[in-house]
Formats: sequence, structure tokens, C-alpha cells
Amino acid sequence: MTTSRAGSPERAGGPPALTASQVQRQTTSSRLLVAHPWTAHVALVALVLLLGAVTALLASETVRGATALGLFAPGSPVHDRVVRAWLAGAALGALALLARHRWPLAVTAVLTVLAVLSLALAQVLGVLGLCLAWALHAVAVRRSGGTAWAAGASVLVVVAVAVWWWQDIGLAEVLLWSDEIPLGDGPPAWPLTGPGFSSGRRSWTVMLLLALLVLGGVTGAGVRARRVHAHDLALRYAAMARERDTSAALARSAERARIAREMHDIVAHSVSVMVALSDGAASALDRAPEASRQALAELSRTGREALEDMRSVLGSLRPVEAGGGVEEGGPTSPTAPTETDLHRVVERFRAAGLPVTTSGLQTPLPLDTALRLAVVRIVTEGLTNVLRHAPGTPSAGVALRCTDTAVEVEIVDAGGTRTGSDRGAHRGLVGMRERAALLGGHVEAGPGEAGGWRVRVVMPTGGADEGDRA
Repeated sequence: MTTSRAGSPERAGGPPALTASQVQRQTTSSRLLVAHPWTAHVALVALVLLLGAVTALLASETVRGATALGLFAPGSPVHDRVVRAWLAGAALGALALLARHRWPLAVTAVLTVLAVLSLALAQVLGVLGLCLAWALHAVAVRRSGGTAWAAGASVLVVVAVAVWWWQDIGLAEVLLWSDEIPLGDGPPAWPLTGPGFSSGRRSWTVMLLLALLVLGGVTGAGVRARRVHAHDLALRYAAMARERDTSAALARSAERARIAREMHDIVAHSVSVMVALSDGAASALDRAPEASRQALAELSRTGREALEDMRSVLGSLRPVEAGGGVEEGGPTSPTAPTETDLHRVVERFRAAGLPVTTSGLQTPLPLDTALRLAVVRIVTEGLTNVLRHAPGTPSAGVALRCTDTAVEVEIVDAGGTRTGSDRGAHRGLVGMRERAALLGGHVEAGPGEAGGWRVRVVMPTGGADEGDRA
């Protein structure tokens, strides 16, 4: 048989498990990306290639403008070298980003190497700075915060040094020289072999790179935080589901124990009395017909009461109607015995041949229903044990004492003259202790000082709450 676990997609008797993706609020686009993850890769590659093509055009115009100003010699291969390096960097960066989810740190290292090579060979960074920001975003999503910031700092230092050392065409140059400046047919005003070193212009590229890396790291850390929070909520939901299932199992176990206790009280007590009554009626049939008729009448009454108690217990197993109450004609209290008069209970055992003496039965019991029920059940259990395990006992006694704080019940016998043939189910004393414990009381059971058996039960009158005693 397959068992269900909390946190699995479905659990028997419970709602489907909550997943981390269900916790996160998803837009239409995010749901599309979750359903088709390859669309994110395609969109990113297309975006990088598009930016690479557009910025390569700006870089081309920048080189032409710088040539017109005399920063590059006419006919110099700088133009072709810059454009080719710019486009190659965009293409290689887009391909490397395809593996950013599986190997984020490795992709970041590869893009850093590509950025250094592009600066060393063509003196341009191109869109590789944006690719590095995207790779750092993936690192922040899938690695710890310390790892992400360490990777970002390393990338910034290495690429900034390369920019400071080699870069000729960067953000500042694109903004300043992207428009071609015509100077007529004469030679350039400043015939230079190349643009001179400018810390101001190269600082623009470093600041842009820093902003991109910080943006990538922060957004990745935010995504990671949301995922961790959603995962924690899913785990908490699974833990609550397991706790709910455990509580339900404990409740079912307690209900089974209660039903077993009630069935024991009904079957064992009533049947034991009925057997004794039938034996007495059979033995007195010829010599005392009137006593035999009384025993048979008591036997019939006991059987009817046992059936009523059985219906009461079984009625508690039926589902409650939609209106919220028990069905018409059903019992109002599934644990209440049919007989609640202690005098009547004692007389039944006397009719079964048990010489019972009583003390204090006229004492009024507290109005607490659970306490009155416990007293009736305990007296019935104690006298049934005497009838079953001490047959032929010369005397048995029931004493009831009530004070302002407690109710004390004592059942004693002088010991049987014959060996009891009924070994029992060993539920009698267990049921007594369970009932007394529910009310905050205790049970003392053992051999009496003068022989026989003695059971003493003490229960406080201010015991557990009514809801706990049901």
C-alpha cells in the first residue's frame, strides 16, 4: 500500500501540498517562463545580440569621428578591429550566458577573460560589461550572498584594471565622438597616432561597469531571497500538515481507546451479570420459582439496558447530519450509561448472587456529568471484577464518600471461595485509571489487609474542563 507524505503533491484526506512556486506571485510572463524555460535563453541571446549590433554602429561612428579629429590616422585598421571585436564579444557573451544557470561562477570567469582579451586586443569592452552583470545576477540567485559579492568585487577589480590600462573606445568616447566632424579637404588639425590616456574618460566606463554589477548582484539577491522565503513557507506548510495528520492520528487513537473502554464496560459488565442471573434462575427454577422469575426479569432488563448502551456507543460512530446535530431519536451523549442510579446498579449485582453491602450511596453526587458517569462506571467495573474473579466471596462492600474537594469510591471483597474461570481482557483496571486520570484523580488497587481485593479511587470535584472530559 502506498502511503502519502506531507509535502507530497497529494495526501490522503487532505488538500494538495503547497509548493514554493505557488507561494510566489507569478505574472503571465513569469508563468510562461516557468512553463517554457528555453524562452528566457532565447530572449536573452536576442537582447545581447541586438544591443551588440546597435552599439557596434555607435562604436563605428565613434572611430570615424575620432579619425576626423585626428585621434586616429586615416586608413588606420582601428575601425575594423573595434567593430569586429565589439560584435565578437556580443556573440561570445550571448553564448556563454546560455550556461549561466548551471555554472554561474564558471560563466562569470569566462566572461571576465573575454573582457580582458577584448580590451587587450582591440582596446574596447563592448557589451561584455552587460553580460558580466547578467552572469553576476545568476551567481547571486544560486550562491550565497558572500560568494556573489566576492565574485562581483573580483570581476570589478580585474576588468577595471584592464580598462584603465588598454581602453581607447568607451562610454565617454561614444558620447563625445560618435558624430563625424568634417574638416574639409585638408589634413586633420591634430594628427595623432591614437587617443591619449584620459583618466576622466576611462572612469566613465568603470563607473558604468560598477553600476551594472551592483544592479545584477542586488536583483539576483532579491530573487534568491524571495525563493528562500517561498521555500520556507512551503516547508512550514508541510510541517503544519504533518502536525495536523499526527494530531488526527492521535485523536483517532484516543477515540478507539474510548470506544474500546465503553464496549468493555457494556459487554463485560452486562454479560457477566446476565450469566450470573441465568445461572441463578436455572438453579432456583424448581425450589424457588418466584425467585427464578425475578432473576429472569432482571436478566431481561439487564439485556435491554446493554442494548441501549450499545446503540449509544455505536451512534457516536455515525457521521453527524449536515444540520450539525445528531439524527432524530439518536443519543444525546454517546458515553452516558443507561443506568445512572447507584442503588439500582448495586441491586442488580445482588440479584446476580453477590452479597453487597453499601455505605454512603445516599450521599448526593456533584452535578458534574463526567464525574457522575465515572462513579457509575467504576462501581460497575469493581463489582463485575468481584463477580468474575472472586466467585463465592462471603462479602463485598461499596463505600462512597464525598467532600468539598473530592469524591472517593472504595470497592472491597473478602476473596472468592472458588477459582475464577474468566481470565478477562485486562481492561478493567486500565479503564478505571483512564477515567480517573481524565478527571485529575488516581486509582489504588491491590490485595486488602484482611485478604481479598481492594480498589480505591479518588477524583477531585473541580477536575478537568467539561470539554476535556467528553
